[in-house]
Amino acid sequence: MSSENKIFALFEKYLMGPMGKIASYRFVRAVMAAGMASIPFTIVGSMFLVLNVLPLTFTFLEGIFNETFFRISDLYMLAFKATMGILALYFTLVIGYEYTKMFAEEEDLNLNPLNGALLSMFAFFITIPELVLDQGRMSLVQQIDDSRKVISGWEMVDSGVGRLGTTGIFAGILIAVIAVQVYRLCVKRNWVIKMPEAVPEGVSRSFTALIPAFLVALVILVINGTLVALGTDLFKVVAIPFSFVVNLTNSWLGIMVIYFLIHALWIVGIHGANIISAFLTPIVLSNMQANMDGANIPFAGEFQNSFVIIGGSGATLGMVIFIAFLAKSQQLKILGKASLAPGIFNINEPIIFGLPIVYNPYLAIPFFLAPMASGTIAYWAIKLEFINPIIAQVPWPSPIGLGAFIGTAGDLLAVVAAVISSVVAFLIWLPFIKLYDKKLVEQENGGEAII
Repeated sequence: MSSENKIFALFEKYLMGPMGKIASYRFVRAVMAAGMASIPFTIVGSMFLVLNVLPLTFTFLEGIFNETFFRISDLYMLAFKATMGILALYFTLVIGYEYTKMFAEEEDLNLNPLNGALLSMFAFFITIPELVLDQGRMSLVQQIDDSRKVISGWEMVDSGVGRLGTTGIFAGILIAVIAVQVYRLCVKRNWVIKMPEAVPEGVSRSFTALIPAFLVALVILVINGTLVALGTDLFKVVAIPFSFVVNLTNSWLGIMVIYFLIHALWIVGIHGANIISAFLTPIVLSNMQANMDGANIPFAGEFQNSFVIIGGSGATLGMVIFIAFLAKSQQLKILGKASLAPGIFNINEPIIFGLPIVYNPYLAIPFFLAPMASGTIAYWAIKLEFINPIIAQVPWPSPIGLGAFIGTAGDLLAVVAAVISSVVAFLIWLPFIKLYDKKLVEQENGGEAII
């Protein structure tokens, strides 16, 4: 048992501490909030996308759709374009708001979160048009041909303005942070116009933001202008490191590392999915957009809850069903039946803390291995094109098969893949949970406590 305790101690020292510290950073918390805030909109937008592509899977619907839904598809697809088409704007606004709010509350500064959101949006729009330096003169890019359509610097794509979509998320995050930091500096240094208390709040707020808005514009213009003079711009520079991260997370090994980290944090009592998702949400949404454009990236949308951690972290659905109906330990039976309904919807905190899995050496191995096995099956099923990649966002609590079916726009084989992934995960759990069940029965009959 001492060797297992040493492993948990190592996790606490080298993983729990650093990751817990990272998760406490305001910047990370703001990105997490932006990811959470965008999900309802991407789900709604994806519903209309699924409606539009359903006849590609079920071809017998094509004639019916041609005479009905497709007559107004340009209308209802606006809901999709107003979500995935401007997702970078959602991230920029929410980060600007949340980041400002955190400074206001935690540093007791007179910062208005709405000003922070608007300043972030203002700065973001300054950087969107593409510029080029030619013969000492900066001018907006004009290019209309078969490869690109750029009008007065604004690149237009099928979903709208190119840089407002998922390709602009990472630039939007950085710009929002810069804008809020400039705003914070102005307030801390008292570089604001103060109005008498009798002035209405809305009027006072507009004058308070006047100097910060000028300085935000100046800073962003200088940064962007310098980069354009060097033959690039903010979006292209930001894309370099983030492209490396995206490529890393889209490999099988990268995905294995991700699920190892999530479950290593869980095993010492930290909600690993929440912490790691703060970094993953922009990536999986960008990948989902790429899949809509014809890519074949496994790690997109709700890949995690649709295929990997069915039943919750650790891929515990099969195990929960087993202990609910076949366990001999009364403790496990009661816990399994109580956890069955939440488990169907990918919620398993009752199991993680009630079984418990946290700090439990008997169950740590399957808790790591099961999601890695299910993730491997799903990754290669998509990579080798046995099933369609995910192109639509679904609610993370979607039951087994349903999230995979909707996310892949109606691929029945995706449902099969999800079921196979869950069964394999259960088979990994089975010998460990049977051993644990046996030891709990001995404990209930008067034996020593096992943990």
